[in-house]
Amino acid sequence: MPKMTGGQALAKSLYREGVRVIFGLPGVQLYHMMDGLYDEPGIRFITVRHEQATAYMADGYARAGGQVGTALTVPGPGLLNASSALSTAYSASSPVLMVTGQIERDHIGGDSGMLHEVNDQMDAISPVTKWARRILDPAEVPAAVHQAFYHLKNGRPRPVEIEIPPETLAEVGEVELMEPEEPRQVVAGKEQIEAAADALAAAANPLIWAGGGVISSQASEALTKLAEHLQAPVVTTAEGKGAISDHHPLALGALWLRNDTIAKERFGHDVIFAVGTRLVTAQWLEGQRVVQVDIDAEELGRNYENTLGVQGDAKRTMEDILTALQAKMPAKADRSAQVQAQRDQRSNDVIKVEPQGELLAAVRRAMPEDGILVSGMTQLGYYSRAHFPVYEPRTFITSSYSGNLGYAYPTALGAKVAQPDKAVVVLSGDGGFLFNSQEMATAVQHNINVVVIVFNDNAYGNVKRDQMNQFQGRTIGVELHNPDFVKLAEAYGVKGFVANGPAELEATLRDALTLDSPVLIEVPVGPMPSPFFRPQT
Repeated sequence: MPKMTGGQALAKSLYREGVRVIFGLPGVQLYHMMDGLYDEPGIRFITVRHEQATAYMADGYARAGGQVGTALTVPGPGLLNASSALSTAYSASSPVLMVTGQIERDHIGGDSGMLHEVNDQMDAISPVTKWARRILDPAEVPAAVHQAFYHLKNGRPRPVEIEIPPETLAEVGEVELMEPEEPRQVVAGKEQIEAAADALAAAANPLIWAGGGVISSQASEALTKLAEHLQAPVVTTAEGKGAISDHHPLALGALWLRNDTIAKERFGHDVIFAVGTRLVTAQWLEGQRVVQVDIDAEELGRNYENTLGVQGDAKRTMEDILTALQAKMPAKADRSAQVQAQRDQRSNDVIKVEPQGELLAAVRRAMPEDGILVSGMTQLGYYSRAHFPVYEPRTFITSSYSGNLGYAYPTALGAKVAQPDKAVVVLSGDGGFLFNSQEMATAVQHNINVVVIVFNDNAYGNVKRDQMNQFQGRTIGVELHNPDFVKLAEAYGVKGFVANGPAELEATLRDALTLDSPVLIEVPVGPMPSPFFRPQT
């Protein structure tokens, strides 16, 4: 067996498993890891300016590119800084590998105050990781990395962590490298497939409810074919946007943020086929039978009792259900007119708000159909979940239920690294953008040409509006002193522009997407009405 350092073994093992980009920050416990990467030119190392951004960028890379995203930090505060991004990846079921250092091997667990010590850091991040392992011997590196990729590529995708003390990275040992992990498809049982097909065949008016698991499974074609056979309308979660093109006549768009009418009695849906979604909005269902397909057995029936659960990969399971359906029933007659009427009714039910509507429409018109939108936790970001049309998988990214400010810009940088030939646009507020505005330096240094639109109301606008509405106009802690965003961008080498109103925003964004440069567009705005949708009464 060849001899090498633990750092060399780690770099070679990562490359063998398909890692081509690492987003990271070097530090003292990682020196021998960095030295191993020096000898592995096939891996691009992108240095960021805050550990938070390492995992955000890895998450964006994973979700836009369909590959594992890899982040690297020092232990202790480095890993804890990245934990908010791991939380986002965890909530969005995104496969992120976090590689982190450790303190000196003999001091682990000693709580003795070593540099960067957190006792015990695996416990600290266990709520936002699927699996974690500590490596103490160079010979263990290939198997540990291989095991990490087993968990990343199989079952529900979520972050995993491996950590290595500096001595292990420095020591030379005999190391046997391994072949890469291959995904192992979870195949639903025949009885479950038949039961699901029977329920759908008997349904007079089924509805398909598609989540992010459809996109993770690359199951958009299977979803569309199943919908067409059943002539069933399709509604998506925010994470599932793009699972079916919004151009498709069976597409109903995405679920609203609040009180969706999709399950109301007048629509007459007698079976809900839920695929790749946790059904956290199950309280909107009105007694219907649910057939739920998920790769994670724990999710089946978790949020809705009247459920026929089918555990399996979304793509394979829908293909198998369609095959079973074709043996039971011919394709239903075209129902596009009825679905259009339902789409129109949903459109009438939801309250449209301005200026969010016109501003968002301007962004959609300016972007190519395959462009990637990262919707930040801001007024336009909230509104986009229901109102931004999406035409391809992996072109709409949210923070899912993590809902954290600051994620959008670095996540978009990772998405652009994964898809350098696609337009990548960020919707951000002024408050959230300043969480990670320093990553403009990363964008310039590594030529990552993302366009960020900063809607500037000089406040945490959503909180301010809620305080005013709920506490008789009394506000506290919500007014912000902001920099001149254009000058800030230009100081980093980013091109900065101001756009006043929808028309200027559309024209400026069109131009920005032609530039060979990162771009910031500031859009001054005032207070906005609530973007959280409620049915009209």
